[in-house]
Amino acid sequence: MSQRDYLEKDYYKVLGVDKNADQAEIAKAYRQLARQYHPDANPDNGDAEARFKEIGEAYQVLSDPEKRAEYDQVRDLMGSGAFRGGPGAGAGYGGFGGGGFGGGGYAGGGQAFDLGDLLGDMFSEGAGRGGAATGFGAPPRGRTQAGRRGRDVETDLTLSFEDAMAGVTTTLRVSGPAECRTCGGSGARPGTQPQTCGTCGGGGVVTRDAGMFGFSEPCPACGGRGVQITDPCTTCAGSGTETRSRDIRARIPAGVRDGARIRLKGKGEAGQHGGPPGDLYVTVHVSEHELFGRRGDDLTLRVPVTFTEAALGTKLRVPTLDGAVTVKVPAGTQSGKTLRVRGRGAPKSGGSYGDLLVTVEVVVPRKLSRTQKKMLEDYAATEPDDLRSHLDAVVAEREGRGS
Repeated sequence: MSQRDYLEKDYYKVLGVDKNADQAEIAKAYRQLARQYHPDANPDNGDAEARFKEIGEAYQVLSDPEKRAEYDQVRDLMGSGAFRGGPGAGAGYGGFGGGGFGGGGYAGGGQAFDLGDLLGDMFSEGAGRGGAATGFGAPPRGRTQAGRRGRDVETDLTLSFEDAMAGVTTTLRVSGPAECRTCGGSGARPGTQPQTCGTCGGGGVVTRDAGMFGFSEPCPACGGRGVQITDPCTTCAGSGTETRSRDIRARIPAGVRDGARIRLKGKGEAGQHGGPPGDLYVTVHVSEHELFGRRGDDLTLRVPVTFTEAALGTKLRVPTLDGAVTVKVPAGTQSGKTLRVRGRGAPKSGGSYGDLLVTVEVVVPRKLSRTQKKMLEDYAATEPDDLRSHLDAVVAEREGRGS
């Protein structure tokens, strides 16, 4: 992601959410769009693949409260016109229309603001943060850029219900920039090393005086890195990265929920010129089970019983994740009653488990034999006749009004 993306891309529009949307709304929108545009669902569709990457990029920023706050701050500042070099823009130098991202300083009202610093902090670009208005004759601050951090990567993983409950170690295949295997990410031909830049002395920045002001900007000789590669690696041409598919082993914890987002630190795209790698974010999708449902850390199970079992009481043998358990149905149990079996639900962090919630459903037979029908009729004759008396009184009253 470049700094320009922060200024030109409307990530809220990409995900189709309001600027005031909460994290739950953002996550829901991302999951829906990710499934719609996932490459597996759109094979050989370059537009869908590009859209999928854009969605992941937007979610990467908006799902992180700190990154989101910085993103909102930069776009609000740009919308105010403070960095356009016009009236009210103060003593800024460069600007985004002419001087580019490296010279976007703004000073006004006795206060100095360094947009390059703000953007640089977001991207950890060191000396690439650009020249700032540093005050009257104040020396600029030098920073050395050891390399650019790799981008974070998003991928999806679908698990069966059983695997999600048990936890699995699986292999994820990720394609994209990775550390160059020839030079180990240094960018220099094996046997050689990057050399300290002679122009900036390794600081990554050079100072330019403009009358009463002093400005720092990335060194034009080394691009702000502080080092130069005189003998570049023939595989990566000095970038330190190459594009390839990687197999990454990932441990998915037991009890993972549908929609969970797991971070694998340092497993994203390789950094450029020896910079640290990004992270890999895995969104887990859990398939539905033919018997079990899930409610938080509890598992749910619906069990049919006959009228006589519900009326007289019974014992049921029901399945669990790892076996079976006996559930006692008390006499007189009503249809829809839920019975709780402690500790036989989904795994929780710390080694404990949720509960198994068994819901009893009384099944009414569709057909009766002559003998069964006679027995029920005899039983019906013994039932109380005031079962619906409270309703009958209301019906009689309202029918009386109608007449």
